[in-house]
Amino acid sequence: MSDQQPNNPLHGITLEMILMQLLEHYGWAEMGRIINIRCFNNDPSIKSSLQFLRKTPWARNKVEALYLRYKRKTLE
Repeated sequence: MSDQQPNNPLHGITLEMILMQLLEHYGWAEMGRIINIRCFNNDPSIKSSLQFLRKTPWARNKVEALYLRYKRKTLE
């Protein structure tokens, strides 16, 4: 099953896993500076951020793009 999307770097990675790794690396303040959305800047929490990102495709795309940039840097 895992070979169904060999060209998708996010295959098998949940949004929660992405958010947790970014939070560990950047913290809420830096994530809010990079991606200026309220769920990162005003009383942030994993739960509220997941709810917002699941409903808002443009914001989720930005978070996923940040995650991919972060992963590329860690592999260099």
